[in-house]
Amino acid sequence: MEINVFKLCSGLKFLGYLMILLVAAIIAVSYHAIVIVTCGPQLLRGGAHSVLAFAIIMIFHLLLIMLLWSYYRVVFKDPGSVPENWRAVLPEEALEAGSSLNDRPDCVVDTDGLDRRAFCNYCQNGKPPRCHHCSVCQRCVLKMDHHCVWVVNCVGARNYKFFLLFLLYTFMVTTMDTLVLLPAFINFFGEAKDHSSSPGDLAVIFLAFVLNLAFALSLLCFLVMHASLLSSNTTSIEVYEKRGAARWKYDLGRKKNFEQVFGTKKALWFFPLFSKEDVDNIPALHGLDFPIRADPES
Repeated sequence: MEINVFKLCSGLKFLGYLMILLVAAIIAVSYHAIVIVTCGPQLLRGGAHSVLAFAIIMIFHLLLIMLLWSYYRVVFKDPGSVPENWRAVLPEEALEAGSSLNDRPDCVVDTDGLDRRAFCNYCQNGKPPRCHHCSVCQRCVLKMDHHCVWVVNCVGARNYKFFLLFLLYTFMVTTMDTLVLLPAFINFFGEAKDHSSSPGDLAVIFLAFVLNLAFALSLLCFLVMHASLLSSNTTSIEVYEKRGAARWKYDLGRKKNFEQVFGTKKALWFFPLFSKEDVDNIPALHGLDFPIRADPES
């Protein structure tokens, strides 16, 4: 009896739902440790202690709102699906539409990626440039970066910005939590020995500090990696594809690479939103057309 490994991969979706519960649990533990146990009592002391505690609580809530907003968007936003019966346009058709796709003289439309032979045998459909089949979602995803079990979704052309913001705000929250809980963690063993604090509060502080420290360190590595990918307009999958290339054809320069993901509206860069102007004028946000360098081999 033959076993379809790709269908077995779809079982990872169940693991993803558990990850969402884990994220909620970590947030709940951190919230209790920061707001209820650590900063809450400081508000009643008055003076500088109250001012500092109030500032920490406000910043914590602001970052938490941005984290949850970004998380919601990356979980529920479709990363990009290939339209039914999609076909690659001919190079001459792409060049005719090139002026509308990209007006920059140093960029052209990606006619190399528009190959009639690009076809997915699993989906029985054409594959646009930078598109890959996800064995977990069992479909092709536009400009696929990876399937993330933490968000029960693929990260692709249409939700990559939301994923990066989720990483950023999670890193900021966990780093802040670690610094705020550090004094209490240092005093943990002394207070546990003297029984000066309740066992429940000590357990919450210890668990929250360890979890936030671990996540902050691991997220720092992910942020550095994705910052490097973003600066070169590369996905995690394409890292292997561009090896040996003199110059990655999608690398338009750091500023343009950034705008291909975050848009041109600076006011919205740190919000999980896109302006209508960016959605209309940046084809890469749709995941079907991508400008390339006019001299990718130079």
